[in-house]
Amino acid sequence: MSYILHIETATKVCSVCLSLDGELVQIREFKDEGYSHGEQLTILIQNVLELQGITAESLSAVSVSAGPGSYTGLRIGVSTAKGLCYALNIPLVSIGTLESMAEVARVAYPDSNLCPMIDARRMEVFSLITNFEEDILKPVSADILDENSYTEFEPFVCFGDGAKKMAAFWNERDILFDLELEPSAKGQVHAAYQKFLKQEFEDVAYFEPAYLKEFYQAPSKK
Repeated sequence: MSYILHIETATKVCSVCLSLDGELVQIREFKDEGYSHGEQLTILIQNVLELQGITAESLSAVSVSAGPGSYTGLRIGVSTAKGLCYALNIPLVSIGTLESMAEVARVAYPDSNLCPMIDARRMEVFSLITNFEEDILKPVSADILDENSYTEFEPFVCFGDGAKKMAAFWNERDILFDLELEPSAKGQVHAAYQKFLKQEFEDVAYFEPAYLKEFYQAPSKK
């Protein structure tokens, strides 16, 4: 039996799940506008382990959201995953955040082009576009959008926190906006298990998430 712990902290959603031989068995997640991932992540990890009746020593690997997304959120998730892998001497698997989001959406929209989108401030987003056969139509990139962006990929389903600001801007286009779909660690389960079987692991010492943009810190209000 191979238990894999999955960690998703790239956005305001903090999500942790546990899989057994590639099947989801436990999940705990919450959304916090204040990004309290640092306080909550270890609690969620302990929760899914206790619900399954196992300890961390039963884990075979840890998978983590590899970005893009929130600089702080990604750092928290990756550092926690690395700490577990070091302590337990188990491998680290990375899964792209947008790919994981597309996997979650594919359950609800199996025959559609999918555009997971993460807000990157102003009119910029991190996005990916993939079709129902999981082919990549537009690779992961940070894009500044206008009224005609991505017209060649229509119709498609757009979701994620970046989609919220585009819903009104693109309201007359052939785009379905699903503003209820959120990033979730369950989107990592299938891909992480396949990587685990193929032993496609990250170097725990040197792995860094894909930020795509430099860290931005808001000016002090003082």
